[in-house]
Amino acid sequence: MTRIPRMTVALLGVLLLLAGCSSPDHRDGGPITLRFQSLAWQQESVTANKALVKEWNATHPGVKVEYIQGSWDSVHDQLLTSFEGGEAPDIVHDASDDLADFAYGGYLADLTDLLPARLKSGIGQASWDTTTFAHGIYGVPFLQEPRVLIANTTRLRSAKVRIPTPAHPWTWAEFRQVARKLSGPGAYGVAWPLKEPVSATLNLSLSAGGRLFHRDVDGRVTVRFASGDAVVPSTVHDQVAVDHSAPASTLGSGGSDTLPGFFAGRYAMVPLGFSYRQQIVQQAPKGFRWEVLPAPAGAAGLTQGVSPQTLSVSADCPHKKEAAAFIDFLLRPRNMVRLALGDWMLPTGTQALKDPALHTAENGWATGTALAGHLRPAPAQSFRGYPEWKDKVATPAFQEYYSGAIGLSELRRRLVEDGNAVLARYQR
Repeated sequence: MTRIPRMTVALLGVLLLLAGCSSPDHRDGGPITLRFQSLAWQQESVTANKALVKEWNATHPGVKVEYIQGSWDSVHDQLLTSFEGGEAPDIVHDASDDLADFAYGGYLADLTDLLPARLKSGIGQASWDTTTFAHGIYGVPFLQEPRVLIANTTRLRSAKVRIPTPAHPWTWAEFRQVARKLSGPGAYGVAWPLKEPVSATLNLSLSAGGRLFHRDVDGRVTVRFASGDAVVPSTVHDQVAVDHSAPASTLGSGGSDTLPGFFAGRYAMVPLGFSYRQQIVQQAPKGFRWEVLPAPAGAAGLTQGVSPQTLSVSADCPHKKEAAAFIDFLLRPRNMVRLALGDWMLPTGTQALKDPALHTAENGWATGTALAGHLRPAPAQSFRGYPEWKDKVATPAFQEYYSGAIGLSELRRRLVEDGNAVLARYQR
């Protein structure tokens, strides 16, 4: 056997190592490959995303996009691990309330100078505010989901209550009265699925003028619990503990968990995200009549907070310009409508929102679209420390208040005193 000189072996090893470190998108003359991690999970949405990737690849031979399936259940930890390990996807699908730590941590690219004027002008400023941190844009908001009331039409008509519309919604006080009227032996007017109580409470509280988080002139964020912040929590608490128009048993449930009881007539109404309509269409028994109603309005009308789904570019992506071009393609008005219909949500694009498919009465599309102009950034997504505040302070505090274990004054104390102690560590 011929013996290869030691120096030759070493040189060969170096060459092989260099070859192994070279990715296809760095080869001279070869196509660039971008990895796009999508969190689409409903079959219609997955199909729409994959179809758009296929269309891009067919028309852009020099820039190939590889579709990677992610999961909402583990996206934050998965992205953090991949960012720190240098293995993050080039194009990141996430939600705006998850971006602050990644943006301030330097993991996401500032898209301010990468996005075309068409895309910037085609999405309203309120949506851009959800992805703007320290004057940089770290994600493109493209799908949004208002909270609505899904109601049993038969129960509502039998009770002869006034049916609310976006032009004439119920007030929070009227909503409480209607829930009492719809209740009876073995039946409740409303079921609150509050397994994740924080976002639902804070986002709906905007309608009553609640803000909870206040940014001072020096940029510091503090928690203050005013009268407007108490309207929604007090309504839920009183429906459960005082009126008995809402069961305590659903407070720890997710939205899907309430649907069997809703279909069985146990609950007349369920506050849910707009996209739950797809599950209702798929699962409702034959002949079951349901409709979409706007959430109650307060001092600020129908205003409510949202955390749109977003598309970002990893700071380590070597081809940021091409990644931004793919995002622009994915979010052309016609394509944005396809993604919205696939996810049963609303697009953020002003042109896409005009599409006739989003203004039909069927399955409540028109009601949801009428709420688009009232959507604002969720109160708690523009500062660092929100995940810890939510997990360690707000979630247990709201859960205990809704269950009756603590009163409103103790809820206020925990949110303010304990909450500010957490936020202070992130603002030193």
